[in-house]
Amino acid sequence: MYKPKKKLLDIVREKIRLKHYSLSTERTYVYWIKHYIFFHNRITPYSTP
Repeated sequence: MYKPKKKLLDIVREKIRLKHYSLSTERTYVYWIKHYIFFHNRITPYSTP
């Protein structure tokens, strides 16, 4: 059966929740990851060489 790929931020949120980090930590991590992606012209860390 086909399973859609998870998006990067969904994976990050999942990992943070598994480690029982606070909600503010999760928001901060997601915020900085978004800024990183936009700074690098919307290229995710997965697609960098």
